[in-house]
Amino acid sequence: MIEYLVFAAAFGLLLLGLHRKVIARVQLRPGPPVWQEILHALKFSFKSTWVPKTASATLYVGVVLIGIGIWSAALFVVLAGESILILFAIYMLHKVVEHGFGLSSGSPYGKFGGVRSVISAASEIPLFVTIAAIYLFTGSLLLRDIIAYQEVHGPLLLIVPPVAIAMYLVILSKMPYGPFSIVESKELVSGYKTEHFGVWRAGIAVIDGTKTFVLLYAFVLIFIGAVPFSLALAIMTLVLVSLSFVCAITPMLSPFDSVTIQGLITGLMLVYVGYLWWVMP
Repeated sequence: MIEYLVFAAAFGLLLLGLHRKVIARVQLRPGPPVWQEILHALKFSFKSTWVPKTASATLYVGVVLIGIGIWSAALFVVLAGESILILFAIYMLHKVVEHGFGLSSGSPYGKFGGVRSVISAASEIPLFVTIAAIYLFTGSLLLRDIIAYQEVHGPLLLIVPPVAIAMYLVILSKMPYGPFSIVESKELVSGYKTEHFGVWRAGIAVIDGTKTFVLLYAFVLIFIGAVPFSLALAIMTLVLVSLSFVCAITPMLSPFDSVTIQGLITGLMLVYVGYLWWVMP
């Protein structure tokens, strides 16, 4: 499990580095090297580390450890083929962790970043609609059963493309520098991450890398099915590049607009799932 976790964090950070590179190239900038996020994680690991005087020491340190713990658990859920309901519950729990990051330091920038992380929970609502649509077709929420269904009937990406688009938008909401990245907008410096530095910031990098890997890998398994691991990594990279392109050409939305658009997406998905439930035998 340790080897899987190290690989997932490293590959996820590499994808985030590629994310920055693609955005830069689309915007006609050179951009950093693709391994820049890995270098950041290593750099912070050897920086001076302490807890700010204004911080709640227990919460300041604890949220980093909790974040690593929940995404390690999410990785295990995906690898073991367990329920996607658990995976999405962990994803929702991450909002609480982000809020804890923001409140723990005593910084106003972190505080507003934490508050916005709660506001941005609207972007996760389509997950529940996605779960309902998947269950209508597969009759199960176990990842292994969803994969088995696709081996017989073909990829869910082709069967229910609107559901795949909904989850794609959820992943987009977690990508930095994107239209829904309201927790890290420029007026908040680094948002909820502002006051975490040293080894704690390196821990956040591990969280970000693992989270990116888990979400993209789960997307491949849920909507394409079982493929060779090397091919899954290639597909994850292609999905990441498409997300980066969207981030490069779209402006960051205000908190109000972000919630409004996500609410509209949820409404459309509810109508679609209701239609599926009505027409399916």
